[in-house]
Amino acid sequence: MENFPPETTSFIGRGQELALLDGALTRHRLITLTGVGGVGKSRLAARAACHAAPLFGDGARLVPLSPLREPSLLGHVILEELRLVDQSDRPPEELIAEWLAPRDLLLVLDTCEHLIPECARLTSWLLDAAPGLRILATSREPLGTPGEWLMEVEPLPVAAGAAAGPAGGDAVALFADRATAAVDGFLLGRAERESAVTVCRRLDGIPLAIELAAAQLPELTLRQLGERLLHRFDTLVAPDDPSAPAAPRHRTLRTTIGWSHELCAPLERLLWARLSVFAAGFDLAGALAVTAGGPLSADAVPVLLDKLVAKSLVRPVPGTTTPTRYRLLDTVREYGAHWLHELGEETAVRRAHLERYRDLVVRADREWLTDRQPAWGACITAEHANIRSALDFALRDGQRHIALEMTGALWFFWFACGFVREGRHYLERSLADGPEPGPGYAKALWVHGVVTMVQGSLEVALRCSAEFRALAEASADPTACTAAKYLEGSILSLQGRHERAVTVLDAAASEPRRGAFEAAYLLTRLARAFSRVHVGELDLGKAIAHGVSVELAARGECWGRAFGDYLQALAEFGLGNWAEAAGHARASLRGKAELHDTLGVALAADVLAAAAVADGQGERGARLLGAAQRLWLAFGRPQMGNPQLVAVREDAERRSRQALGEAAYTKAYEGGLHDDIVDGIVYSLDAGVGP
Repeated sequence: MENFPPETTSFIGRGQELALLDGALTRHRLITLTGVGGVGKSRLAARAACHAAPLFGDGARLVPLSPLREPSLLGHVILEELRLVDQSDRPPEELIAEWLAPRDLLLVLDTCEHLIPECARLTSWLLDAAPGLRILATSREPLGTPGEWLMEVEPLPVAAGAAAGPAGGDAVALFADRATAAVDGFLLGRAERESAVTVCRRLDGIPLAIELAAAQLPELTLRQLGERLLHRFDTLVAPDDPSAPAAPRHRTLRTTIGWSHELCAPLERLLWARLSVFAAGFDLAGALAVTAGGPLSADAVPVLLDKLVAKSLVRPVPGTTTPTRYRLLDTVREYGAHWLHELGEETAVRRAHLERYRDLVVRADREWLTDRQPAWGACITAEHANIRSALDFALRDGQRHIALEMTGALWFFWFACGFVREGRHYLERSLADGPEPGPGYAKALWVHGVVTMVQGSLEVALRCSAEFRALAEASADPTACTAAKYLEGSILSLQGRHERAVTVLDAAASEPRRGAFEAAYLLTRLARAFSRVHVGELDLGKAIAHGVSVELAARGECWGRAFGDYLQALAEFGLGNWAEAAGHARASLRGKAELHDTLGVALAADVLAAAAVADGQGERGARLLGAAQRLWLAFGRPQMGNPQLVAVREDAERRSRQALGEAAYTKAYEGGLHDDIVDGIVYSLDAGVGP
């Protein structure tokens, strides 16, 4: 079982539903849990998947869809959650189906109601392609896919009198649990139980409504809570109310949330509404940047945020402490978004949200080649859903110049952190209307060339290279010409035209370093080292790579330094220095793994495997080859299609087979191939080649 969030509150009741789901998962391939918002569909699905995971050879995987607002990115999000970092230009749905085809796996698609057509098409496609796949979906309405088995998640039962048991049923047990968390020393004695039963019955046993009501107990007695709920429902859910939702349980939850809204102070309500623009989690700094303004001062935001947390309207994200991240449940966020629209502030707050993430990615770009790199990598990854939301809004709101600036500034995230496919999606949308004056278009065009080059779409990359070179020659920024040469030379290298690449890249060796494309200067030096190694100038290639690694080490930088270590490993391998090659490969692997750069990890693992085989460690080499192959399968283009790198790997495979024999080689290779990716990295780092 992977990527399921830890439970931070007790799971109460649902024994019958869990037993029913256990049986259904053996008989049905697509199960959809339906029900009103707040009834507990997501928690039930997660608990059922955790319980059923051992029954599936490849376990269970969770794909949360709530933060996704752009339907065309559904496949991208699933690839990301499955940790498939394929950077080719194949359709994501095809890649997901190919990966799932041989697997025995339970896939949980959580919160599908805003993506019904897309989820219906994708589930049908995946189930046809993968006979061992089971899908458990949650949605407020059915997907409508043939063969779908529906299970409506009912509210928790409320019992009274002799049938109540010691706690009054599951709904009252949940109320007591949340009340105890909200009020120190709270005890649900015999005298209080009937009031709790009345509250839970009034709330139709809906778990979220019960939790929100229990959160009011620090300010109200249990009797007052029941009386106010009764008054609230009698006055606001009249039978002839034309604006009330049709389904009684929908009315119950909406009325409860509305009551919680009324109990908030005016500034708490305003903060709630403004926080609704966050697509996923947020931290205090983000909340301050986006929500402060007008009557809501920056000094007041932390205090008001704490009050919303105390009322269970905002929830801390488990496992985040530095800084703490927060989230709003979907139904609470939707209510806040409604009021933000009613206040007439939606566009203004979304623009503040856009400005927050524009500033964030620009600062990350500026500090990427420093000792802040790992922190920025973690920050941008945590804010990924909000960055998506900001880019989508910029493109809808006619602020193309901001989308261009952001997609260009995010080059490191697309290129270095494994999000090339999504980067191309946003770059193409941002560039679609053709050239516009200013540096934003030029940088986005260059980054588009880089990501399409990495994907192997060399014709597209060549067109970007030619257009960017013309812009660079007319630019006042001296680093633009360096960036143009890096792109052109790297494309030549991937085509196997290393002599021509050397000529192009050497021409940039003495060009200025400072400007909008400062990173291109260092990337060009690394590309020079790569091409020198491939034309047989191993000592010169090693020296260039060593110089880059030393310079970046002095800055505290990790990603580029690790690539320099890889190039030194490649050169040492070519020189026959197996121990030195392995040492540099391990150093590269550590740096690349820290930033989840699967391409870099796979390249380093290939060299480490080849060094082990050359050093006479055939079995270890075979297992390393298997571990590296698993990484290449995730990447999508083995050895980036480079003929020389393919030849090195094939030679290692041939020599390992000869040393071990086919049976022993296959056993060791498959051991590495079937390792968890993290285990494969650990094994590679422990590989006993060299010092």
